[in-house]
Parts: sequence; structure tokens; C-alpha cells
Amino acid sequence: MNHQIETPIRSPSQARFRSREERIQIGKSLRERLPRSSHAIWQPPAAGREPIEIIEASNRGRLQELIPIRYGRMLRSPFTFLRGSAALMAYDLATTPKTDIIVQACGDCHLLNFGFFGTPERNLVFDINDFDETLPAPWEWDLKRLVVSFVIAGRDSDLSDRESKAAAINCARSYREHLREYSRLSPLEVWYTRIGAEQAIEMAPDEKTRKLREQMMTKARERIIEHLYPKIVTQSGGRNRFVDQPPILYHVNEPDWETLVREGLED
Repeated sequence: MNHQIETPIRSPSQARFRSREERIQIGKSLRERLPRSSHAIWQPPAAGREPIEIIEASNRGRLQELIPIRYGRMLRSPFTFLRGSAALMAYDLATTPKTDIIVQACGDCHLLNFGFFGTPERNLVFDINDFDETLPAPWEWDLKRLVVSFVIAGRDSDLSDRESKAAAINCARSYREHLREYSRLSPLEVWYTRIGAEQAIEMAPDEKTRKLREQMMTKARERIIEHLYPKIVTQSGGRNRFVDQPPILYHVNEPDWETLVREGLED
């Protein structure tokens, strides 16, 4: 079945200024050719899908000595495997019905890539914090990866299937409700929309969640540069140097550094 969606042809400048009503109508018209229920269906391809090959291909450009560490982390649980296999999930999503509304997707939109962090303006916010897999893709791929991560994380935490499903449904519902809210704002207003740390705590549904978010905020404040700098930098010979944390962070031998820099630039 061909799921290619045709939308009214307009110039890029016109597309930027479609009215909210037009955008809603275009979205609803997609349901005629691509029912929402069709997104629930996925069948593994009969042939050609080689997960190990896909994961190995995603290692191109990585430091070879760190790849075993990556694999070790992925082996811990189904959830850690999901975290490390964004390329494999993208391969699977490419075989599903898709809207073909292309955006600059995060590419690795799972729940542990959200958290508290400090902005350049020294504000502590809750937002997505990892974009190293970003590529143009159908808009719904990020949302699908996010809700799947809630299900897998729930199972990993010994939640029931019912609880895990409820978490995924609430995630999708929140996305839909916030998207509707943002549709009423200008692009600039959306750009400056944020969830501050204090706001995230105030939104906690119960006391247990509130305390958990307060702990998360405290840890995030410790990662702000004033707190983090003394932990990761030391003085040697009157110069500041990063503290070695092999095999993730370490100083290369002097004879090797020019070669490594050149290889990195060529890659």
C-alpha cells in the first residue's frame, strides 16, 4: 500500500504562514489516506533486516576502543538496548505507514534524553538534552520512539503492562494537548516556551513525585559549571587540566595527539 501523502503545493514562504485552521484541516485530511489506527501496526520484514549489521553500521565514525563499552551498556536490559539502538528503530519505523511531514527530528527521543539542565542564561529548565542523532524524518518518529521508551522503561521497572501502557498513553496525550496549545502561539512565542525547574516541581501530581523532582533538580544544579568545574579539572604545573577518567576521558600521549586530531578532522 502506498502511504505517500499529498498536501497542497505552496511556496516555502507561504507554508510558513498557513493559518491554524488550514493546518488543522490538512492534518485531518491525512486521516483519510492514513488512519491513525494504521500506526499501531508493525510487521518485521520477511527478509533483509539484520539487526547486528544495522547496529555495527551505526558505529562508523566512533572511536573503536569505546565500542565495547557501548555494547556493554546495551546488554544490561531491554531498555538500555533501546537507548543504544536508535538506528535500528529508525530502520523499523521506515517500514511503517508514515505521514511524510518531514521535520528536523531529534532522532533519539527517548525518556532518558529529557532532564534538568542549565541554559546559557543560567536558568535551570526541563527539556530534551540530546541531539546527536538529529536528521530530517517524519515528525511522528520522535513521538513513537518516546512512547515506546515509556513502555520498555515501565517493564524494566517491573511495572505491569497496564501501568506501562497508561504511561505511554499519557505521554501521547500530553504531546497532543501541548501541540494544540502551541498552535495558538507565534513561532517566536513557541521558541521561548520552556518548563522551568520550579514549574516542573509545582506540576508534580503527588508528594512522592515532587520529592523525586526536587532530587533531580538538586543533582542538575551540581552539574552547573560552578559546581562541576572543581570535580573535572585539576591543576598540574600551574595549568588547568581535565581529570583523566579512562577509558571515556583521558589525555593522549604527546607523540599521538597530532595524528588523532588529523584523523578526527578527516572523519
